[in-house]
Amino acid sequence: MATIGLLTFSDGRPFVAEQVDELNRRSQDRIRHHLEADGHRVIAGEEIICTNESAVREAKRLAANGCDCTIFNFAVWVFPHLPALASRFAPGPFLLFSNINPQYPGLVGMLASAGGLNQAGTPYARAYGDIEDNTTYNRISTFVRAAGAVSRLRGQTFGLIGGRPMGMYTATADPATWLSVFGVDVEHIDQGEIIRLAAEVPQAKVSSAFKWLEENIGHIHYDGQQLTPEKLQTQIRATYAMKQLIEEYRLDFSGIKAQPELTNHFCTMDVTEAFLNDPYDWDGPHEPHVCATEADMDAALTMQIFKHLAHTPVLFADVRHYHADLGIWDLCNSGEHATYFAGGSFDPKDNLSNVHFYPEGFYFPAGGASVHHLAHPGKATFARLTRLNGKYWLAILRGEFVQYDAEKNMSLMKQTDLAWPHAFTRFECSADEFIATYASNHIHAVYGDWVEELRTVANLLGIEARVYGEGR
Repeated sequence: MATIGLLTFSDGRPFVAEQVDELNRRSQDRIRHHLEADGHRVIAGEEIICTNESAVREAKRLAANGCDCTIFNFAVWVFPHLPALASRFAPGPFLLFSNINPQYPGLVGMLASAGGLNQAGTPYARAYGDIEDNTTYNRISTFVRAAGAVSRLRGQTFGLIGGRPMGMYTATADPATWLSVFGVDVEHIDQGEIIRLAAEVPQAKVSSAFKWLEENIGHIHYDGQQLTPEKLQTQIRATYAMKQLIEEYRLDFSGIKAQPELTNHFCTMDVTEAFLNDPYDWDGPHEPHVCATEADMDAALTMQIFKHLAHTPVLFADVRHYHADLGIWDLCNSGEHATYFAGGSFDPKDNLSNVHFYPEGFYFPAGGASVHHLAHPGKATFARLTRLNGKYWLAILRGEFVQYDAEKNMSLMKQTDLAWPHAFTRFECSADEFIATYASNHIHAVYGDWVEELRTVANLLGIEARVYGEGR
């Protein structure tokens, strides 16, 4: 849930401000009540702002309280310089909200203030209507969720373990651009640190985790070569190594290159990435830590935004194959899908019985377990941050995960790679539209409809959003 600043503005003439003070406070209280009922923390203005001094004082108070965003409330005519001044000190992103009251020109005040903020170059979103109306409140809620996601990115640290994998330009980004657009810092860490720290993990911890996996994973398909108990224990050690790097470098999210150095000579990172992204592992429940395979920076950034919106694990997949006869895509990747997607549950018992550990294929001679499962059916939102001529844009799609009977599911998965995790997906756009402009081999998703929140995120970040299936 977000911490929301709420400031209400008034007429700059003292005798008018005094007359409408009670009306303004009632308006502010209604907004605060609705937001608090949704579980948000609201820092509301102690004063109704009608002077320069109060605009600065109240705005600074919101900043001191660590607000994720600020709502500017307009219930009456206001002097437009007041919100303009407050915007210099209050924490953005900003939403301008006006009620609809024919007796008082709050909408006039909002539009006049919007024009002033435009001229000052201050970005913001707008909403208007009766706060008691569900449609109106949903607009505010959408903004709050999106603004919270954008605000929480600022000051976070991404751990780039390794570097560019297999010549993929789409997996790397300029750290200065990330700092400028998203407020995120990038910490470069050598993959050798995983190998070094893995060797230091106490055997007792490894044995306990190994026992938990053998007791909970649906089936572990040891083959005596690519997947052995010893190689699975190496993957457990790699997971503990990553946990230590996350703690030592205070990483908020991360990505591991893996290919080819680790996958040729150490082990694959599939188990590590799956359980970092999960809400649990052998040590118990934990907050999902976004970790992108192939050190895909824009993947991790998209996933972190999704995580901030939905508060769930986020899917990472390749756009592997389109089954034209069924109208579905097989989203299938050699790295991680969090095992959460095997059952769509935060309880590992609901998911892990559907998970198989298969031996890694010939691409990965170091071996280890590939974390196989099929995504649980349900409506989902798909997205990807990418760049055109160096400028970011956000691809957004509505769709759903689907399944068939067991025999058909198996037949479809065997057409690509059975050992890898799969998500049979139906997009709400044509294959032709998607393939024509989608600009990455990777795609990311969460359950539910988050399209409007993603649109708002893009708007607040000043980047273009394209929703496939809706045209331009």
